[in-house]
Amino acid sequence: MTPRKVVSRLRYFVLILTAVLGLSASKPPKRLDLYLLIGQSNMAGRGEVEKGTQATNPKIWVINAQNQWVEAADPLHYDKPSVVGVGPGLAFAQEMQRQKSKRPIGLIPCAVGGSGIDDWQPGQKHEQTGIFAYDAMLSRVKEAQKRGRIKAILWHQGENDSNPEKAQVYEQKLEAFIQRLRKDINAPKVPFIMGTLGDFYTQKNPNALLINKILTEFPEKNPNVYVVSAAGLTDKGDTTHFDAASARELGKRYAEKLWSILKK
Repeated sequence: MTPRKVVSRLRYFVLILTAVLGLSASKPPKRLDLYLLIGQSNMAGRGEVEKGTQATNPKIWVINAQNQWVEAADPLHYDKPSVVGVGPGLAFAQEMQRQKSKRPIGLIPCAVGGSGIDDWQPGQKHEQTGIFAYDAMLSRVKEAQKRGRIKAILWHQGENDSNPEKAQVYEQKLEAFIQRLRKDINAPKVPFIMGTLGDFYTQKNPNALLINKILTEFPEKNPNVYVVSAAGLTDKGDTTHFDAASARELGKRYAEKLWSILKK
């Protein structure tokens, strides 16, 4: 083999090695700031995933259905694969990074579309999906916590409890859920941030106004709990789910609220 061919072969192997190393560079960081995403479909996301919007960020990661860390891209959730889409989670993380979050972010998506507050109890099976929402969440959180600590909990839920009977007991059940969750994931004082239901939903179902009243007033009685407003946001045409732009705006509002808390 001539010296020129030897050099050519070496260059070829260098290129291959570079490609392999490039792939290995996509391994998740050893330490992440973790954020738990829970609730029902508007947290899971039902906004349309537009083409050309799937650029990933090496500082934003998500734990997938196989409990593997991958660079985050919409859709984050996998509760109902045929309809899941854009939710607030990724925009929240992007805004946190824009605000100079010190450590890479790890998102833990555990929302279940159509779930009521009663579905978020140990051992409770959600009939629509067959998911044991609370148990599956605990399992995923346990895996995620190998790489970091929960820094905040993002909750968007209540549409399924927007009837007179369920709404009357929603506050007590929400309080019990938060207390149990904090204990089970060892997050006694981390911010628990809730989003109100969309205007379009309360216009369709006035019973949802009571849920929004409960959510809005809840932080007055419960420490380390906060609320963000979904006022002015728009639906995707079904009067139930945020469109993609509004889901992202809601995510930014969650991030802005968290930053205002952290600055205190």
